[in-house]
Amino acid sequence: MTTLRDRVKTLVPSPMVNGVRSSLVRYGERTSDRRPLPDFLVIGTKRGGTTSLWRYLLEHPLVPRLFPAWNTKTSHYFEDTHARGEAWYRSHFPTERHRRALERRHGGPTRVGEAAPLYMFHPLAPARVAELIPAVRLIVLLRDPVERAYSHWKERRTEGVEPLGFAEALAAEEERTAGEREKLIADPTYVSNAYDWYSYRARGRYLEHLEPWLDRFEREQLLILPSETLYREPAATYARVLDFLGLPAHQLDRYEVFNDRRSSAMDDTVRAELTRYYAPHNRALADRLGMTFDWAR
Repeated sequence: MTTLRDRVKTLVPSPMVNGVRSSLVRYGERTSDRRPLPDFLVIGTKRGGTTSLWRYLLEHPLVPRLFPAWNTKTSHYFEDTHARGEAWYRSHFPTERHRRALERRHGGPTRVGEAAPLYMFHPLAPARVAELIPAVRLIVLLRDPVERAYSHWKERRTEGVEPLGFAEALAAEEERTAGEREKLIADPTYVSNAYDWYSYRARGRYLEHLEPWLDRFEREQLLILPSETLYREPAATYARVLDFLGLPAHQLDRYEVFNDRRSSAMDDTVRAELTRYYAPHNRALADRLGMTFDWAR
């Protein structure tokens, strides 16, 4: 099944560029035994500020980029590339030698990770992560699910994979995604575009998707933050994330918002329906986590 990421890869303009990339990928795999597994994962939520947070983290001198450099924020290993194996996964991270060099230069510990918003939502990801990196630290950003759903739809429209209006897409979601979660569980090699692309409403039922992580990891391994706090107080939120990861404090010159999508306002009727729908889910989430969210009322 062709994914959007596969189609983007076909836009590489030159056979020479393809050759260089292939060589780097092979080099990464040959040296995978020298590449430690990640210290942290940003697992969600989609359209919740994960790209902005990831960019802020990469500006810290002790957070190296993925390898090779064009891997912007994730390998997608714990979702649709898991069959490629651990050596392939390790190939995406810096070598131990690289990490030690950074630590000598900057006088602190390195922290390596990736950001993949589908991890929180994928039914097999929690068990896969727990098996391979049980001590990993997990960062979760949770946005008002009504706004998140609309932003998700806008992204799909912009990418050309959503022909329906927002209300129509919400109405079609159940039919479009029927059986996809079950297929993912039954076949570990199965990849579902529909489950990723058209899950506007389902992804906002946050507690449903967080419970498998809470069941497998100690609570202190998870940092759960309202996306709105990141938007409103980016410097303070960034400082909190660095502290959670055990990184020294670091100030950025500016906290740019990445991957934002401006558009017309959501239809009032659709907003009201979604607000009613999410209300009990939001209350259960806040109670379970013992947290306060502006939208969980």
